[in-house]
Amino acid sequence: MNRPNILLITSDQQHWNTIGAWNDEISTPNLDRLVQEGTTFSRAYCPNPTCTPSRSSIITGMYPSQHGAWSLGTKLDEEVRTIGDELKDGGYQTALIGKAHFQPLKSTDEYSSLESYPILQDLEFWRNFNGPFYGFDHVELARNHTNEAHVGQHYALWMEEKGCENWRDYYLPPTGTMDRSIQYQWAIPEDYHYNAWIAERSNAALENYTDRNENFFLWASFFDPHPPYLVPEPWDTMYDPEKLTVPKVVPGEHDHNPPHFQMTQEKNPDFSGYVEEGIGNIGFSSHVNISEKEARYNMAVYYGMISMMDKYIGKILDKLDELGLAENTIVVFTTDHGHFFGQHGLHDKGGFHYEDLLKLPFIVRYPGKVPTGQICHSMQSLVDLAPTFLSFSEIPIPRKMTGMDQKEVWLGQNEKVRDHVICEYRNQPTKVHQKTFIGERYKITLYFNETHGELFDLQEDPQEIRNLWNIPEYRELREQLLFQYIWAELKKEPMPMPRITGA
Repeated sequence: MNRPNILLITSDQQHWNTIGAWNDEISTPNLDRLVQEGTTFSRAYCPNPTCTPSRSSIITGMYPSQHGAWSLGTKLDEEVRTIGDELKDGGYQTALIGKAHFQPLKSTDEYSSLESYPILQDLEFWRNFNGPFYGFDHVELARNHTNEAHVGQHYALWMEEKGCENWRDYYLPPTGTMDRSIQYQWAIPEDYHYNAWIAERSNAALENYTDRNENFFLWASFFDPHPPYLVPEPWDTMYDPEKLTVPKVVPGEHDHNPPHFQMTQEKNPDFSGYVEEGIGNIGFSSHVNISEKEARYNMAVYYGMISMMDKYIGKILDKLDELGLAENTIVVFTTDHGHFFGQHGLHDKGGFHYEDLLKLPFIVRYPGKVPTGQICHSMQSLVDLAPTFLSFSEIPIPRKMTGMDQKEVWLGQNEKVRDHVICEYRNQPTKVHQKTFIGERYKITLYFNETHGELFDLQEDPQEIRNLWNIPEYRELREQLLFQYIWAELKKEPMPMPRITGA
């Protein structure tokens, strides 16, 4: 049996329309190469627009409401089986290099975390630990986005091994000594950037698998373009801020949206009513304090971060070719969720389920199997990755996985296996808890214990400017979509075993 290898390459918080093949304002030659050599899926979605829930769904094939890591600041239980466990049992080697974020930055007696202080900066611990971790035989981890003080783990060890003894100069206090006021240009030499680390260590893993003639599942997990907006030269000046098309709010577009949308457009909004347990909510703040000049520079550096990452993705793709692995390796490129850089007057992320945040870049390459140079509009979800990879590997899909097997769609043998996706978001037990049902044309978002919501016609209003939720002539459509949402929720309930007898 000639089973395929699997290489999953992910970015972090990348807007779906930031690939050069589709956007002539950005340069991504290596992602463009995947576009030419594979199929681009134009309607891929995250199951949750934040890191921990979405990444946990990638490895479990379950929704956040099912696997339990429902928000940032929670953790995926180590007892939950993952695709790594299934593939290992099926004879694969498994590795994760880069960002995991299955666990929070804080640890408690009840909920311990290897990705927390102080252990994430105990370099002697990481010198002797490479897994297992959530089904990955081998891990090499980091936790920081750009210059964040969370730097440590295997990445810090690598910098020291490379001779970068002064690595703390490039990171914020209390870990490092970098000036907090510095923006956009990061003084760290490119050779010591985590993009270089991820590519080098991923390529070393590929060489080991080749030497041992082993099937592998390798996740090369990049950190960019997640803010802070910071990148080494010359990438910070690659794009002229004045030449970019910077999205802006449409006047009046939030007039008929739920209150938290409108509040983001105030200078000093009071979001305290949305907090239940003393921990605030992502994105629930003013978004109007960013000037147009700042928005332009943010976007230019965001694009520079993507282009730099693309260079190092190219190094991994080149290594596949060099080792003769490309023909028998499924390569998937995607991200964990999207990003705002001005769309709807919003920046970064939060409880705003626009396509900018939920939709993903998503490319699949498998030479001779997946059609080349194609765009497929069949709906995909990150929760589908685990069952689909298992299907290609001819390993039984566990019944607890609620994602869908997309193998026939990827191969071009079936038009679709989904007619909808569900996206979840929860930051508080009750105050911030919403779900979105996205069908072929319409999209509806509802909130726990609230009568407000959103309804958009993605065909007639692709920019999602006109919320139809309270418009009388759309009341019947809203009712139909609410039924469809309820049916979709019932459909995604797991059936851990079949019914084997009448009683």
